[in-house]
Amino acid sequence: MITYICSIMKKLSKNIRYLRQLRKMTQEDLAEALDVTRSRIGSYEENRSEPSIETLIQFSEYFELPIDVMVKNDLSLSKEKSFIELGQHRVLFPIVVDDQNEDVIEVIPIKASAGYLNGYSDPEYIEQLAQIKLPFIPTGKHRAFPIKGDSMLPLKDGSWVIGKFVEDIQDIRDGRTYVLLTKTEGIVYKRVYNQIEENSSLLLKSDNKVYQPYAVPISEILEIWEFTCSIRTQEYDEGELKVESIMRMLRELQVELEPLKKSG
Repeated sequence: MITYICSIMKKLSKNIRYLRQLRKMTQEDLAEALDVTRSRIGSYEENRSEPSIETLIQFSEYFELPIDVMVKNDLSLSKEKSFIELGQHRVLFPIVVDDQNEDVIEVIPIKASAGYLNGYSDPEYIEQLAQIKLPFIPTGKHRAFPIKGDSMLPLKDGSWVIGKFVEDIQDIRDGRTYVLLTKTEGIVYKRVYNQIEENSSLLLKSDNKVYQPYAVPISEILEIWEFTCSIRTQEYDEGELKVESIMRMLRELQVELEPLKKSG
């Protein structure tokens, strides 16, 4: 227990220094902003003393970060753009960029999908994931998730869904498909309907009618990713290549279709 507390305090002291430097502030600047002495800031950053609960709240409010983020994570592994605005607070959202400082798509492998529930906000976990870049992906933060089972046919077990991160749950559009990270079920991919005003939940439906719809309280939802595209690792069945299916797919991709003109 003592070792655990020491580890937390060590992370906190490192994070206070990092967050201060991220804002290009001196210890004197931060001390003035929080109405404390410079020596107190120095003692926290050097892990010579532990901030009180009241002081932790001060740091949390000033840096607009939840206290648990400040004490659990090594924020030096993140960048300024790793924090996103959610309501009145920012939350840690680890991202990976390439040498050109462009976002890459982190791939959540099947074998690691169960662990994603514990590591989704951990920069070290995210940094270890495989990464890809797709030139046709629109702007925004994307991740690739493995699909299990047959609840979203014709998308088969073993396919991948690339989703764009949804920052505000109110932006959910009824009938669209999303990857959700939930506290109880982990990663699920479903068609979603907004029932927040009625009962503070989202209704999740499968395209395979064998599976019954069910509601998930918004308090259980940790992340939401809106479908951008899918990657299939299996061959198409003959029935899946009908003209109607291809036409529907192109319309969903907003490709303009012109009627074929008969020659002669």
